[in-house]
Amino acid sequence: MHEKPITKRLVLTSLFWKFMERAGLQVGQFIISIILARLLSPNDYGAVALLTIFIQIAFVFVQSGLGTALVQKKDADETDFSSVFYLSFIIASLCYTLIFFTAPSVARFYELDILKPALRVLALSLFFNAFTTVQYAIISKTMQFKRFFYSSLGGVFGSGLLGIVLAFKNFGVWALVAQQLSNTIFICIILFITLDWKPRLLFSLRKVKALFSFGWKLLLSSLIDTGFNNIYGLIIGKRFSSETLGFYTRGQQFPQVIASNLDGSIQSVLLPTYSAKNDDVEAVKKIARQSISTSAFFLVPAMFGLAAIAKPLVTLILTEKWLPSVPFLQLACIFYSWRTLQTTNLTAINALGYSNIYLRLEIIKKTVSLIALCITVPLGIMAMAIGEVFTSFLCTIINASPNKKLMNYSYIEQMKDMLPSYILSILMFALVLLCSYLPFARSITLILQILVGALSYTLLSVLFNKKQTQFILATIKGFKSGK
Repeated sequence: MHEKPITKRLVLTSLFWKFMERAGLQVGQFIISIILARLLSPNDYGAVALLTIFIQIAFVFVQSGLGTALVQKKDADETDFSSVFYLSFIIASLCYTLIFFTAPSVARFYELDILKPALRVLALSLFFNAFTTVQYAIISKTMQFKRFFYSSLGGVFGSGLLGIVLAFKNFGVWALVAQQLSNTIFICIILFITLDWKPRLLFSLRKVKALFSFGWKLLLSSLIDTGFNNIYGLIIGKRFSSETLGFYTRGQQFPQVIASNLDGSIQSVLLPTYSAKNDDVEAVKKIARQSISTSAFFLVPAMFGLAAIAKPLVTLILTEKWLPSVPFLQLACIFYSWRTLQTTNLTAINALGYSNIYLRLEIIKKTVSLIALCITVPLGIMAMAIGEVFTSFLCTIINASPNKKLMNYSYIEQMKDMLPSYILSILMFALVLLCSYLPFARSITLILQILVGALSYTLLSVLFNKKQTQFILATIKGFKSGK
C-alpha cells in the first residue's frame, strides 16, 4: 500500500473531491428524502429510526476502531488490511446472529411486529460494512477521495430509486429498509470494482493486537457515543410513539446532513493530514485553527439560515403533515452550529495518538448527558430536545479542555476563531426572518429568504471577516492554479 506524501496540493485536491462527494450526496439525499417523506408516514420513519439505532450500535463493534487505527498507523501493510477485514467479518457474523435471535424481543418491547423481520433483513448490511471499513481506511490513508465521490453517489441514487419505487408500490417501512440496505451494498460493490485492493489470505494476530491496542479505546468511545446519541430515539420510541419519533428524527435529519457534509468533509481529509504531522504540535495546532475557522465560516450560517426558514421549508417541500418536526429542526440547528468544535478537537486528539484521552472525554460527556436526560425525560419531549442542545454546548468545552495542554489551543481561542461567523450569521438570521413578513406567495418568499441569506452573509463576510474570506479565496485560487 503506497501512501502519497502529504502536500498542500494533495490536501486541496482531497478537500475538493470530499466536498464534491458530500455535496452530491446531500443533493441526492435531499431530493430522495423529500419524495419519500411525501409518500410515507411519520410512523414509517419512526419504525425505521428504531431499526437504524440497533444497526448503528452493531456497526460500532464491526468497525472496532480498527479503521481509524489503520489510518493512524504510518506503516500499515497488506497483512494489516487483510487481518482487519477478516476480523471485522467475524464480528459482523456474531452481531448478526445476536440481532437475528433478539429481534422478536425488540418487536415485543416496542409493540411493533414489523420490527422483527425488518431488523433481521436490515442487519445484513453489517457484512458489507465489514468490507467498507477497510475500503474507507485505504482511501483515507492514500487520500483517494475521488473514489468516495463515485461510490457515494452511486449508492445514494441507486438505493434512492429503489426506495421510491417501493414507496409508490405502498411497501411502507420496507421501502426505507430496502433503501438503506441497498445503499450499503451499492457502495461496497462500486469500491470493490474501482479500488485496487482485495483481501488476501493473510492474517496476523500480532498485528491485530497492535491495532486493537489503539482501536479498543476508540471502540469503547464510539460505543458510548453511538449509544448515547441514539438513546433519545430509544426512549422516544417507547415512552411516546413511533410517530413522535418520526417527527423528531425528521427534524434532526436536515441539519444533520448539512453539518456532516460541510464539517465532515473537512475532518475526514484532515485526519490523515494531522496524523502525517503528529510529531509537530505547532503544525497540528495551525491545522486545527484553520479547520475550526473554515468549518464555522460555512457551517454556522447554514444552520442559522436553515433555522430561519424551517417552517415554510417544511410546509412547502414535506407538506403540513410534517409541521410538528419544525421545533426539533430549529433546536438541531443550534446543536450542530458548534459541531466543528467537537469534531476538530477530537480529530486532533486522535491524530496525536491520545486515544486514552479520547475515551476519558467520552465517559465524562456521556455522564453529563445521562444526568440531563434523567432530568428532562419526565418533563416531556421538548424538554429532552432543549436539554440535548444545552449538554452539547457543555461537551464542546469538555472536548477542548485537553488541547490547551496538548497543543496550546485553549477553548477561549477556539471560540474567538468562531466568533466572527456567529456574529455575521445572527445578523443574516434577522434579515432572513424579516423577509417572512413580505406579502408574497410562500414559494416566492422562501426563494427570496434563501437569496437574501446567502448574499447578506457573503457581503458581511467580505466587509467584516476579511481574513477568513481571503484565505478561502486564496485556497480556491491556489487549487485552480495547481499550487
